[in-house]
Amino acid sequence: MIPITDVSSDEGDLYAARKKIQPRSIKGRFNNVRWAMVWITQIVFYGLAWLPWNDRQAVLFHLVERKFYIFGIVLWPQDVLFLALLLIISALGLFLVTAVAGRVWCGYACPQSVYTEIFMWIERHIEGDRSARMKLDAAPMSARKLGLRAAKFGAWGALALWTGFTFVGYFTPIRELASEIAAWSLGPWEAFWMFFYAAFTYVFAGHMREQVCKYMCPYARFQGVMFDPDTLIVSYDANRGEPRGNKKKAREGQVVGDCVDCDWCVQVCPTGIDIRNGLQYECIGCALCIDACDQVMDKVGRPRGLIAYTTERTLLAKKPAHEGWREVMAHILRPRVILYTTLLAVIVSGFAWALFTRTPVKMNVLRDRATLAREVEGGKIENVYRLRIMNTSEVARRYVLAVEGLPGAAIADLREIEVEAAGSRDIAARVQVDAEALQPGSHEIYFNLQAVDAPDVRVHEKTSFLQPR
Repeated sequence: MIPITDVSSDEGDLYAARKKIQPRSIKGRFNNVRWAMVWITQIVFYGLAWLPWNDRQAVLFHLVERKFYIFGIVLWPQDVLFLALLLIISALGLFLVTAVAGRVWCGYACPQSVYTEIFMWIERHIEGDRSARMKLDAAPMSARKLGLRAAKFGAWGALALWTGFTFVGYFTPIRELASEIAAWSLGPWEAFWMFFYAAFTYVFAGHMREQVCKYMCPYARFQGVMFDPDTLIVSYDANRGEPRGNKKKAREGQVVGDCVDCDWCVQVCPTGIDIRNGLQYECIGCALCIDACDQVMDKVGRPRGLIAYTTERTLLAKKPAHEGWREVMAHILRPRVILYTTLLAVIVSGFAWALFTRTPVKMNVLRDRATLAREVEGGKIENVYRLRIMNTSEVARRYVLAVEGLPGAAIADLREIEVEAAGSRDIAARVQVDAEALQPGSHEIYFNLQAVDAPDVRVHEKTSFLQPR
């Protein structure tokens, strides 16, 4: 028989068992910045969906109508280029910020970090501080423990459901969505995505927390390629802090560093790492360990900055960690920063130019496949086209349609075409040309569409006219 390896031993473990992290709450300048970002991001997320604009929702990605409304801008499927450019801008912006300031996105603005912080705030107010929560975890189930857990999970669930509702409200008008929920007539797709996103938020922010950052987020894995010796990182000044110990309790003649080995930096870390062991991929750059260490240094009468935002160049030069900012400013103009900044500036400029100079009308021209070419009365050859006219502006407009490119070409029953604001209209256009004026074959023609009230709002589309043999 083949012996079974004891997988519970350290040598047989394939995966490290998760140790539940109960972070200690801390006050300080970096924690204040984190909470400022929580407020800003959540006010935007929860509030923007309810903001009205021109009798509609200000920001709405209406999948049914296949239109994206962003304040005064209406984007159609044909504007997918803008979405691609926006994704490229976001990626380059993240690369630039990471090259200069490390993982500040993860620590301050990432939705996983933001919602985890909100969920932990709820947990602290219901179950108590770190020591109280640890005692509650270790205690056997009781009426008190069951009540506290039910209150916590219920609050988490309510916030998660509201988050899912708001998320779906960006794709289905949120006031209509609220009315459907009140009338118990919610559609299957809206219900699916609302509960799916709610469950996603509840599990990730409430239970998985640091596991998402450590094992699921790809950013933590490839961030190293964007770091260089001048990138800001949260680091411990070992030259100043080692050997660790309490100066008051040290024996005579014993050399002791500034680190009193209080472990506050470990207790406040949301991913549970010890920053004194050096830079680790689990570090999200939140700087809570800096706030904790600075408070301890104030208590023991030592200078702040034992843990600080610094750079690898500063550490290698054995300079104080808090001088890392000077190194960043001294080497800010380095190749990768210049490259990212240049690319970002070019793409943002192109994006802005394309967005604000685009013509607020679009026209698709398709030949009627049922009738390629036919002879009509008066000795004329007629081609039929299907036109879709899209008014991307916020006002209703009337347009005049004309055709050019062939002598004598005209559109039968020419009339003004009215299209509602941010709407579209399909029409059939019959183009007629004298049969004797053309040689058999295909000929280029152009449809010109121009707004009656705005001469500069016009579009020019090419197609072909067929003359049968």
